[in-house]
Formats: sequence, C-alpha cells, structure tokens
Amino acid sequence: MGNDKSAVLLSNETLETLSAKLAVPQYDRGEVTPGMVHFGVGGFHRAHQAYYLDQLMNMGKCLDWGIVGAGLLPGDEAMKKALSAQDYLYTLVSKNANGSWDSRIIGSIIDYLYGPDDPQALVEQLADPQIRIVSMTITEGGYNFDQITGEFIATTPAVQADLAEGALPSTVFGYVYEGLKLRKERGIAPFTVMSCDNIQENGVAAKKAILAFARLKDGEMATWMEQNVNFPSSMVDRITPRTSPEDIQAVYDRYGIKDGWPVVTEPFIQWVLEDEFNCGRPAYEEAGVQLVEEVEPYELMKLRLLNVSHQALAYYAWLMGYRFVHDAARDPLIAEFLMGYMNQDATPTLSPLPGIDLDEYKKSLIERFSNAEVCDTVARLAAETSDRIPKWLMPIIAYQLQTGGDVKYAAAIVASWARYAEGVDEQGEPIDVVDNAKEQVMAAAAKQKDDSLAFLRQEAFFGNLVNEPEFTKEYLWALDSLHEVGAKETLSRLLAK
Repeated sequence: MGNDKSAVLLSNETLETLSAKLAVPQYDRGEVTPGMVHFGVGGFHRAHQAYYLDQLMNMGKCLDWGIVGAGLLPGDEAMKKALSAQDYLYTLVSKNANGSWDSRIIGSIIDYLYGPDDPQALVEQLADPQIRIVSMTITEGGYNFDQITGEFIATTPAVQADLAEGALPSTVFGYVYEGLKLRKERGIAPFTVMSCDNIQENGVAAKKAILAFARLKDGEMATWMEQNVNFPSSMVDRITPRTSPEDIQAVYDRYGIKDGWPVVTEPFIQWVLEDEFNCGRPAYEEAGVQLVEEVEPYELMKLRLLNVSHQALAYYAWLMGYRFVHDAARDPLIAEFLMGYMNQDATPTLSPLPGIDLDEYKKSLIERFSNAEVCDTVARLAAETSDRIPKWLMPIIAYQLQTGGDVKYAAAIVASWARYAEGVDEQGEPIDVVDNAKEQVMAAAAKQKDDSLAFLRQEAFFGNLVNEPEFTKEYLWALDSLHEVGAKETLSRLLAK
C-alpha cells in the first residue's frame, strides 16, 4: 500500500480522525455489549445484518445487541486476525452505478471467537445470558443435508466427532447444542437461532439440521430444544462480491485508511424476517427490515429470480469470455435470456406478493447485475453449483413439468453447467471448476461425449430428471448446441425458438 505516513490504521482511537473522510459510528463503542453470536462472518454478513444493526446503533438504539463473530473453519482465522487488529471495525463501501461511493465505518461487531482456538470459550459465550440470538451465514452446503434425500448426514466425520461422549464441539450444530445445553442446566432462557443463508425456508433448514444433531446426541435435550427454541426464516438480499486486493487498495487510496478486510457492495439491500423470537430482538423494523408472519413468498421470489438468474448468467458468460458480471449483463443476448427465464420459467411458480411489482423487480435485477462499480466476478457466481442449482432451480423444473409449463430456459441453464463442468472453455483453455463435488461433476461431464445424458444421471443433484422427456428434449438441444456452435450462438438460437 505504499509508505504514506498520512495513512490511518483503522481503530477505535482513529475514528475521530476518519470522520472527516467518511461516516463513522455515532455511538460510543465502549457502551456496546454483546447481544448475539454470528457464525460465518464473511462479506455478506458485514454488508447486511451487521450494517442494519450499525444503523440502529447510530440512532442511539440497540447498544445491547453487539455482535460477537464466531469462526469454525480454517479460513475464518484470517478474518479474526484482520478484524481483531482493527478493533473489529471495517469499511463498508456501497458502489453506485454512477461511480459514486457511499462509505462508512461499521462498528456493530465487537468481538470474534475462533472456535478451534478455545472451543469452551465459544460455548461459554453462547451460554452467556446476554446472548439472545445466534445467527448464521454458513453457506448452502453448511447445513449438511444429503442432496437427494434431504436428510441430515450423520456420518460426516466432524459430526461424528462432535457426537462422541464429552467431545468439545467443532461444528455449528455441536456449538449450538452445547450452548443451549449449558443454558438449560443453568436456568437461562434459550437464544433464538436465526439463519440468514440463501436457502428456501432457511429457518426450517436450521431447525431440521440442529434438531437432527441433537436427537443423535440426546433425545431429551432435542425435545426441549424443539419446544423452546425459535428458528425464524428470513429472506436476505445484497450482492456482495469477495473483497479483492484492488478493493483494499482503493479504500486506502481514496480515504487513506489501512483496512485489512473492507467490504464492497451494491446500494440495494433487503431483509424480510419472520417475527418469531423467543428471547427478544433488535428493533429491526426501524432500520427498514420487513417483519412478516410468512417469509416464503418473498424468499421464493428472490431465490428463483435473483439467485437462479445468477446461475443462468454464470456459465454462458464464462464460455462467452466474460469475467465480470456487469459486462455479461450488458450483453443483450444474456439480458434477454435472463428475462426469458424469469418470465417464462420462474414467475409462474411464484405466489402472489402484496406490495411487490414483479415486472419492476425483474428489471431492477438486470440493472443491479449491470452495475460496473460492484465488479462482481463471473467466477464467484459459477462456484459451488452443486449446492445451488439442485436447491434453487430443481423446484422450478419440478413445478413446471407437473403443470405443463415451460422448461426450455431452465434446461439451457443445466446444460450450461454440464458444459462448464467439462473444465475446458471454447478456446481450449482450462476452467477452474470450484465445487465441493468437483470430482463427481467433472467425471460426469467427461462422459458426455459417449452419453449425452451422463450429467443428468447424477441422482444426488437431479433425482429422476433424466427420465423426464419434456426436460431432456430441451436439455439435449441446448447441450448439443453448446458443443456444436458455442454459447453465444446457442443463446441466439434459443431466443429465436
């Protein structure tokens, strides 16, 4: 970052200096006390839930709801080191399409515990009466469900280790269980478990996974948890790319701040939250959160329009040579493809959404994807597909097949994943396939020369889809076209069908 002596290291002591350059917390962080523990402190959590809480604190409210971050994975240690070095402060940069920035220092995270360092310390933090919510962004795959049966995978080595008598926890399931067990033993009210992950009915998923673990550990404790712990569902939305070295440098260049891990995001933000908390909650509605009785219609709108559109864009964009989402979204072929998918395949599967103009929402998605300032990467969208398409797109395909609806766009999306998973682009260059099931999906894709339906034969992802002729007809058309004429011409022909 150079040797500019005027650069300021981000810390509580330097906030007053920084206030001349950008917005800083308007509250005394020394008065903030822990109120929640959050598992999975990545860019999204810091651009979304932590941002909302910081807004409330800037109103002079909710100072007893400070966030204690919790990391369990090897990669989380770097986040702990980066944040602890700067008093858990960080720069949040919202990049507008016109090139302007809205930036502020966020102060709602007040501590970070890395589980492997001291598992018992994290359990004790969870048992602290001050902690009333345990929230999580542990990714789609973090809930440990079998892709085909939908059941909790008890045989996972980490789960088995946590189930051992007297074992210190290593998984989120183990930590939540042990924290609640201590609270029960000490007569402390249980916390609410609040999932903020991009999966349908995320609260239901969190409850199912955690209770499944608890039943394996202690049936009586599991019954107590089921009767006393709430698991509200939520719909969360804010496009937040991974922080790049260029982002760190840009914050330094513009504001003179040495921030080890800033967050860059888009202006749009949304949070729809089921109002089911058994131990209190922040006044989220005062910061713009929609508190509702039923989240599902909103989450389906977001998952099936925004999230699947990201998957629809990713593989065609990469094969066409695009590396940034905004460049791809500005290609008329891709934009029309996304709108075709949203209008014909996805929208018929949605329930009525009072207060939402779906046509405007769909247009806004293309505009958001086209925001060059965000610099979201196609590679990010193309990663971990086996955790995404089965959960997000397969329900749409099933609904459309059952009702006689259109599946040509959905089939084209699956075909593009199958083509991408071959690991070689249209110029013969290698594709770095990033996926928890990388070996499996690439092995299936490698068989396509001899068996065009080989990719669809992965029952763990597609169930019985290979035996649905209405789908396979469209899928084979798209896959054959991708092999014969490439991604760009395939989209052109698809849109002309």
